[in-house]
Amino acid sequence: MNTAFARQIRLTTFAACLPLAAALMVGEACAQYKVVGPDGKITYTDRPAPAEGKITTLGARGNAGAYEAAPLPAELRQVAARYPVTLYVTASACAPCDAARQLLRQRGIPYSEKVIATPEDAEAFERLSGGRDAPTLTLGAQTMRGLTADLWNSYLDAAGYPRESRLPANYRNPDPTPLTKPREASVARAQPAAAPAPAPEPEVSSPPAPG
Repeated sequence: MNTAFARQIRLTTFAACLPLAAALMVGEACAQYKVVGPDGKITYTDRPAPAEGKITTLGARGNAGAYEAAPLPAELRQVAARYPVTLYVTASACAPCDAARQLLRQRGIPYSEKVIATPEDAEAFERLSGGRDAPTLTLGAQTMRGLTADLWNSYLDAAGYPRESRLPANYRNPDPTPLTKPREASVARAQPAAAPAPAPEPEVSSPPAPG
């Protein structure tokens, strides 16, 4: 084949592929989410898909980033900022603690959870709440020790929290965290024992000279 003719074919093919490559690059750059479906199929979209699959946010250039939960509605965000809710529970099995979580989730209350697991946690919790009752709920500056559903609901109503959940479908409360930071265990390095001093060699007396 003529060399000039072959070069012309390659240039023509490259020029034909440019629009397709540009379209693919623009599609990924404009997309905000990369969705990997259960079957492994990858799609790009400007809104999160409700279907099952792995969803990854994309930056302006299509770079993957951390997926952030949907923000709170404006009215709920204002209430939560003014009267933040924190639930204090024990690390061991606690039926009232489970009931407290259920109450907050049914009402759609955004809350953080603190776990009392160590003696240091218990001491800090007593200083904070004035007791050791679990569960305990703080609503702004108000502290309610022990689960009393009617009392908790009345305070949540007064604070302005809705009776029914208005949280986005993909909202997730933060993971529970210890009340206090665990102390870093200091690892003491064992020093090698000093070697014992060598025993003095016994003195050997010279035999007496013959007389």
